[in-house]
Amino acid sequence: MIEGKKVTAIILAAGNSTRYNITRNKDNVNKNFEEVKGKSLLSFSLREFSKNDYVDNIIIAAKENEMNYVQNIINEENINKKIKIVQGGEERKDSVYNSIKNSNSDIVIIHDGARPAIKQKYINECIENMDKYKGVTVGVKSVDTIKITDENDIVINTTKRSNTWAIQTPQCFDRKTLLEMHEKYKNDFVTDDCMLLEKDNYAIKIIEGDYTNLKVTTPVDLKTVNEIFS
Repeated sequence: MIEGKKVTAIILAAGNSTRYNITRNKDNVNKNFEEVKGKSLLSFSLREFSKNDYVDNIIIAAKENEMNYVQNIINEENINKKIKIVQGGEERKDSVYNSIKNSNSDIVIIHDGARPAIKQKYINECIENMDKYKGVTVGVKSVDTIKITDENDIVINTTKRSNTWAIQTPQCFDRKTLLEMHEKYKNDFVTDDCMLLEKDNYAIKIIEGDYTNLKVTTPVDLKTVNEIFS
């Protein structure tokens, strides 16, 4: 249990939605603003973190030209907690870095805005495990056989499914540690923030989630989310 520590939720909504737009054969559609049951995907994520008892305040990373739209979403949700919108960067890690620099909390919990089916139990479990770890993430065990290849696509080995995880969000961190890792490895390519802590051999705890906590990457995912909330 975390006592006396301030928690900031960071919701990422500044992505380019490249894969989503390629699939739709359209440009400049931010998937975070696609709607399910008349609400944007971002609204669902925002609502869950706003009602969590551990979360003290929220930061949303958005594109500069979409900040007003994000503010309208916030206004529609009528949330009491303090919310700050910061400018996102070109890459995911740039948006996270800009966000953690705008927080003075002890703990940050980071979530994809386009992952709307997040449950309170996973937010709670991530934060509650921060008394033991510097980094915690939600994930699900792989249902497929995963093979590792070389640069020529030749199989090197096969992972054990029982030890292979598909990583989701939220991901929770000691803010000072994460900030230090971002600055230390600012030129390294990473696809999630856990990778930064892994570089310095920090233990990362995985909380087992579920497969409904999916990130909308294609229109098929959006259809699945509609079914989840139907």
